[in-house]
Amino acid sequence: MRVLITGGAGFIGSHLADLLRAEDHQVRLLDALLPAAHGGAPPTYLDGFELVRGDLRDRAVLHRALAGVDVVFHQAAMVGLESGMADMPDYVAHNDLGTAELLAALARQDVGRLVLAGSMVVYGEGRYSCAEHGVVRPGPRTAEDLERGVFDPRCPRCGGLLDPGTVPEDAPPDPRNAYAATKLAQEHLAAVWARRTGGSAVSLRYHNVYGPRMPRDTPYAGVASIFRSALARGAAPRVFEDGAQRRDFVHVRDVARANAAAARNARPGFAAYNVCSGRPRTIGDMARALAGAAGGPEPVTTGQYRLGDVRHVVADPSRAAAELGFTAEVGFEEGMAEFGTAALR
Repeated sequence: MRVLITGGAGFIGSHLADLLRAEDHQVRLLDALLPAAHGGAPPTYLDGFELVRGDLRDRAVLHRALAGVDVVFHQAAMVGLESGMADMPDYVAHNDLGTAELLAALARQDVGRLVLAGSMVVYGEGRYSCAEHGVVRPGPRTAEDLERGVFDPRCPRCGGLLDPGTVPEDAPPDPRNAYAATKLAQEHLAAVWARRTGGSAVSLRYHNVYGPRMPRDTPYAGVASIFRSALARGAAPRVFEDGAQRRDFVHVRDVARANAAAARNARPGFAAYNVCSGRPRTIGDMARALAGAAGGPEPVTTGQYRLGDVRHVVADPSRAAAELGFTAEVGFEEGMAEFGTAALR
C-alpha cells in the first residue's frame, strides 16, 4: 500500500511513518517544515523517507504528493490552545482551509481513504452527572469559582458540583476555543467528502498524546511537553488548579497503531473513534511521574487557572476496541518513565 502522511515530519506523523515502513508500506511524507516547528530542515529521523516539502494549500504540491496514493493520514495542523483572538485566522487557514484543499484534491485524484487526526477537544468539558439531575452538560466554569478554588463544574440546573464520567463518541460536541472549533470543522468537511465521493473518512479523536519527539515548550505546546521542557531546564513543573484534573494519557506509539488499524478497517462513510488508554490519571499524577523519571524537582501546584481550560476529559475506549480492534498497549508508568528522559524536538 502506498500512503501519504501530511505533517509527516511532526511528532505523531513521524512515529506513524516508522510503523508503516516497518509494515512494508510505501510511505511518502508531506510537510511544510515551518521554521517554528522544525528549524526549517528535515529532522534526521526522516532519513530514508520520500518527502514532499510544501503547504497543503498549494494545489500543485498536493497533486504531486497524492500521485499513486491509496490512503492519506492527515496529521498536519496548527495545534494547541491559542494565545489570543489574533491567532484565530491562522488556525482556520491551516486546519480548515488546508483540509478543504486536501479533500478537494482527494476527489480530483480519486483517492478514497482518509484517516484524520481528530481531537478530544471537540467535546469541550467531559461527561458529567448530577446527583439530582443525572447526566447534564455544564457551561464554562466561572472566573469567580476559579478564583475561590472551586474547580469542578456546576450543574446548570441546581448549581451543585458534578461528578465526571467517560465520554463516548456520540457525546454532543462543545468546542471551547478556536483550535477545538477547527478540529470539529475538519470532521464535518471530511464527512461531506465521504458522502459525496463514497470514500472512507475516519477521525481518530486523540486524547493526551505524549512520547519521544514531542515538541519543546512553545505557546501552543500541550501540558506533557510543558512539564517535560521545564524538567529539562532543571525547573519544577508548575501544575495549574489543584492538579486533580483528569485526563487520558496515550503514548504516541499507540496512536500510530490506532492509525494503522483505522486504515485496515476502512468502510465507506464517516466514523469517529476515541484514541485513548482507557486508564485515566490526573495532571498531578503525570507531573510527579515525569519528575521522578527525570530526577528533577518536585512539581509545584500553583492554584492558577486559564479561562477556557476544561476540568476533566476521560474517554470511553470501547468503540475503537470493538470496531477497529485497537487497544492501547503502553502503560502509564512505562510510558512516563521513557518520556521523562526522551529527547524532545
